[in-house]
Amino acid sequence: MSDIRTDSRDGAAARTPAPELLERIRRQRRHTLELLTVCAVGLVPWTILLACTLPSGYTVRQWRATWVGFDVLLVLAMASTAFLGWRRHRAVVIAAVATGALLVCDAWFDVSLALGTPDVWLAAALAVLVELPLAGFLIRKVLGMLSLAQWPAATPLADGDGEPAGPEA
Repeated sequence: MSDIRTDSRDGAAARTPAPELLERIRRQRRHTLELLTVCAVGLVPWTILLACTLPSGYTVRQWRATWVGFDVLLVLAMASTAFLGWRRHRAVVIAAVATGALLVCDAWFDVSLALGTPDVWLAAALAVLVELPLAGFLIRKVLGMLSLAQWPAATPLADGDGEPAGPEA
């Protein structure tokens, strides 16, 4: 049985999701939101515990491997974003968001780990002049692409889920 039904009214064929598909989407959405809510609530006491118990200083092993590995991941994310963009593949949205998030993390760690050292000025300059503007640019471009996307007609999913399925949600 197909998850998409064809409805031809007024001579135009419109594809509408089957009720079973809408129910499955509603259930998956609810489970995803429940999981994210539990994780967010659970992260609060964990963060408070870390704030109270972590030492302010710590000797680290594998410092070079950690930072080089992170930068390799950032290069791969940027290269994936560029490659997918050149190919005009819609997965560029995911790659661009990941790259933006990694740039924000890089700026945060560079600055916060350089606090109290002379390197903090270079880290802050790179964060303010390079990493954060590039992250903002990527996120802004993704939001622009999403606003141009063709979305299905706004249809309530059912069972008390009164939010529309379209971009107005």
